[in-house]
Amino acid sequence: MALVVAVVACGLGASACQMLDDRPAAAPPASYTAAAQAHSPVFTSARPTFGAAVNDFFWVKSKPVQPIEFPHNIHIEKGLTCLEYCHESVTKGPQAGLPSVNTCLICHAAIATDKPRIQQITAMSEKGLDLAWQRVNGYPEPVHVKFNHAPHIRANVECSTCHGDIAHQTVAQRNVTLDMGDCVTCHRQKNAPNDCLTCHY
Repeated sequence: MALVVAVVACGLGASACQMLDDRPAAAPPASYTAAAQAHSPVFTSARPTFGAAVNDFFWVKSKPVQPIEFPHNIHIEKGLTCLEYCHESVTKGPQAGLPSVNTCLICHAAIATDKPRIQQITAMSEKGLDLAWQRVNGYPEPVHVKFNHAPHIRANVECSTCHGDIAHQTVAQRNVTLDMGDCVTCHRQKNAPNDCLTCHY
């Protein structure tokens, strides 16, 4: 009993000393600040909000906010395809690639120059700025999925299979939520490699 009282007294004494200490509190190490932890793959309570911590833990993706409202539908109606200019890396490697302001200005240095969106892109180019696109699709790091676009394009898999009907939308949205079952089913139907290391490496 005496030991318990002593422990409680020490605890209260330490608290009281801390309350009376008027020195500025030491800043937490940079690794523990909310800003530093906001994009960490480790679940901690150091997220900016409780909701952000819950979403991160359950791999719930936030809705991406793009620098401009790119109208996919207008470009497709004009006869452009995904692979022509905007996502030309898709045939060469894992990533499809995203258009820079210079890519946009291949056409828009002369086309629709009176449109506010094009004037915004032109002004960005003149200032040496680029478009900070946010990724719409992708897998969280803990699942260790490495998706490679190029072999899927070579196998004539349509973009809409995984991305949905973006051709009739404006800003790109996450239309399809692909889980492992979807990928495995598709691979079996097409007699594609189906072992774990095909996607998880």
